[in-house]
Amino acid sequence: MAEIQPLRALRYEPSVAGPLQDLIAPPYDVIDDEQRAELLARSPHNVVAVDLPQGDDPYAQAAATFERWREEGAVVEDEGPALWALRQDYTGPDGRALTRQGFLCRVRVTDYGPGLIRPHERTHPGPKEDRLRLTRATKANLSPIFSLYSDPEQAAWRALEPHTAAAPWGEATDDEGTVNRLWRVGDEAAIAAVAQALEGVELLIADGHHRYETARAYAQEIGGEGPHRYVLMCLVALQDPGLTVFPTHRLVAETTPAQQEALAATLREHFTIDRRDDLDPGVSGSPTQPLALGYIDAHFKQPFRLTLNDQATADAALAGFPEPYRHLDAAVLEALLLKGPLELTDDDISHLHRFGYARTAEQARELVESGVFDLAFILRPPPVEQVRAVAEAGVSMPPKSTYFFPKLPTGLVFNPLA
Repeated sequence: MAEIQPLRALRYEPSVAGPLQDLIAPPYDVIDDEQRAELLARSPHNVVAVDLPQGDDPYAQAAATFERWREEGAVVEDEGPALWALRQDYTGPDGRALTRQGFLCRVRVTDYGPGLIRPHERTHPGPKEDRLRLTRATKANLSPIFSLYSDPEQAAWRALEPHTAAAPWGEATDDEGTVNRLWRVGDEAAIAAVAQALEGVELLIADGHHRYETARAYAQEIGGEGPHRYVLMCLVALQDPGLTVFPTHRLVAETTPAQQEALAATLREHFTIDRRDDLDPGVSGSPTQPLALGYIDAHFKQPFRLTLNDQATADAALAGFPEPYRHLDAAVLEALLLKGPLELTDDDISHLHRFGYARTAEQARELVESGVFDLAFILRPPPVEQVRAVAEAGVSMPPKSTYFFPKLPTGLVFNPLA
């Protein structure tokens, strides 16, 4: 089973570093140079200075900066082991106002496997080497991995919830309007109740696969026992009413006339094509419904809805894969269209060659109408239950099949590895 523990965190000291509002940052892989400069303008102690370092030797720069913060007392070692309850009030891309609840802890790094920790997506190779070099330099986890666990009675959160009646240890509103409130819970009875609630649980990584695989590589590299055998995670119950998942849409560029003709022929043969006023692909993905997609291309600039006529077409294209995977929109799209008439390879998808992603249908439409990409496929959000079923079947989804919102900020707390 997954081993979940309170952590003796490294954390910001507000009296020296300032309020948490000025110190957190989005995940490093969504920050451009302009936003990085804006974050550093808020505070020289903003975590982006370490999590996304620059310079001739950025990793040495990150190590020196993090060590200086510790020497000056801006980052301190917490007084003892604790869990950190996190409440996120947010408005999702669909306009709904929700609250997601979870807690930060440390989890023992293991190989993937049943009863332990499961991935749900394939990963790109590039980011792992970058994060490994940063981990070696700072000897700390700077941002949490987001993982899910099953707790139908919400027993773990109920053990922590009484401690959230007090004022939070820290509060910060991110640039997307999510209000993050964090409470330190060092109460031994509450920690024991959480441990009991999570006894025997399996964890499903929702976001942060690269960081988990980095943590596993780092633990093996150091060897032996010690804090390097654990990684920082934020755990959220699968049954949490604020847990939502959204799709990440697909874009394709540099298509040849032959590929365009082949795509049109495949669509005419296997799909019902409906002209639309918008790119809404319809209701959420479901094992009982065939693939449905929104579609637009740079030639017609007209939204369409594409509906697969027969699930047997997907079953044949994905023969050898377990049943839950054959009903996954991202997998069916990849097999039938991306790797079929559009001739994309796994390497193209991994390295974003002729291929890209968009968070919203509006963004995808703009990228196609402006000519940056030739065409876009708009996916439906996969239900959380479907994500879990695919993982339990022992296979990983295509990259970026899911978009769990909101993202977890970097800088709430840090997990020391030495």
